Amino acid sequence: MQIHVIDAGHFKLDGGAMFGVVPKTIWNKQMPADDNNLCSWAMRCLLIDTGQQLILIDSGMGSKQDARWQGFYFRHGEGDLITSIKKAGYSPNEITDVLSTHLHFDHCGGAVQWNSAKDALELTFPNAKYWTHSAHWESAIQPNAREKATFLKENIMPMHETGALHFTDKIVNPFGKNIDLLYADGHTEKMIMPKITNGDNTYLFIADTIPSHAHIPVPYVMGYDVRPLQTMSEKELLLKQAVENNWIIVFDHDPIHEAATIQLTEKGYRIADFVTI
Repeated sequence: MQIHVIDAGHFKLDGGAMFGVVPKTIWNKQMPADDNNLCSWAMRCLLIDTGQQLILIDSGMGSKQDARWQGFYFRHGEGDLITSIKKAGYSPNEITDVLSTHLHFDHCGGAVQWNSAKDALELTFPNAKYWTHSAHWESAIQPNAREKATFLKENIMPMHETGALHFTDKIVNPFGKNIDLLYADGHTEKMIMPKITNGDNTYLFIADTIPSHAHIPVPYVMGYDVRPLQTMSEKELLLKQAVENNWIIVFDHDPIHEAATIQLTEKGYRIADFVTI
């Protein structure tokens, strides 16, 4: 198995929203905000070559939306989904599976694109199966008021309309014995967190349960979470397992650090070592 980090670019979100009730005087030391209180965040994806499947985990925000919409999020940096996949040695047509941890725009937008004529939407990865959890899909197509602005029809409906959509809860081990799928409900309904065993290492792509190294402390949860208290419970359980089993936690939004191991200290869970995948 080969694991590649895919850089889908950076964007900006409000630092206060990303850290919830944590005071800016604390989080700003680790994630400095600009004059508009915005912090830069990565859109980090993974590409896993199992030998039988080529699996893309998340796909960033894409570029379908107009300039005004893009301007809300200040897309920046040199990262690009397709360029990064090609740099890893693959083409979009080789992707067999696209797994979205969840269908918020910054995690699935790159999986659908405009066609060459710019008059219709098409799948970015035409030969792939597209995966989500059935309960999450229902929450995306009938969104609550809190998440409505992040579930964009142009990002998700083509997956269904083309017949490419599949549900992870309807099939056993869709990605083989070395990729387990864990679920969390604090950030959004049935967010998927792939746990990948590769040789002696186990990687947990923890998605938005812990989006960056600065979010390791259990109370540090995002204002975007639909169930913040549940996120705290889920974090504590996952961090405990990470320490006990020496898992490597992969961060989807950390602008600098790809991954880390975790330790339990007298102050709670903290970074043990940063890891490059």
